[in-house]
Amino acid sequence: MERGETIVEALQREVKEEAGLHCEPLTLLSVEERGPSWIRFTFLARPTGGILKTSKEADVESLQAGWFPRTSLPTPLRAHDILHLVELAAQYRQRARHPPVLPQELPCSLVCQRLVATFTSIQTVWVLVSTVGMPHLPITTSGFTPMEQRGGLKMAVLRLLQECLTLHHLAVETKGLLGLQHLGRDHTDGICLNVLVTVAFRNPGIQDEPPKVRGENFFWWKVVEEDLQSQLLQRLQESSVIPVNR
Repeated sequence: MERGETIVEALQREVKEEAGLHCEPLTLLSVEERGPSWIRFTFLARPTGGILKTSKEADVESLQAGWFPRTSLPTPLRAHDILHLVELAAQYRQRARHPPVLPQELPCSLVCQRLVATFTSIQTVWVLVSTVGMPHLPITTSGFTPMEQRGGLKMAVLRLLQECLTLHHLAVETKGLLGLQHLGRDHTDGICLNVLVTVAFRNPGIQDEPPKVRGENFFWWKVVEEDLQSQLLQRLQESSVIPVNR
């Protein structure tokens, strides 16, 4: 990405430079991260115009481009880590695992996460809410120690939850992304990832209430709106979220 670009603008510029094509993004497919200093977004997109770059148009950006069957890509590949992304796109076209999601163009000054931390029991959903200032979904950022930088997204999630929950008897799972926001302009070149997290008892038994919260900075909000509750349950049961990989 270049300074001042949105994520979608960077995607469209790179496709034009490297393939010669204009494109329209259909959905974000996955996010890979190595902490806040390395984040890669993968999109499913369709061509809308332009001319496929051939060897005659070779330049510093790309030698040429071409269409290939998914099962017989050219060799040798520069990087094999794209193979699982190609398969992910094919699977999405056959059966979409999550609704189409594109970045929201909203300013953010930090690289951070907004947690939708949930606890469920018998068709009831609770969401963790921060009470610092106006009630809001908790927000966390990666720390500056080498361990936290290496730990990335999941380490930051655990650090926040340790502030308010006793984790040794709980199972915490980062499910994936519900969406993200980024603008890139006006000195707000941060990004906020909306991360869905589940909290459950390791030995559930009959647990109808969420785990007790320590302190006064957080509380569990019981979701009573039927539409919101059904949407959250569907996302949780079907894992219909954008995957995050390391």
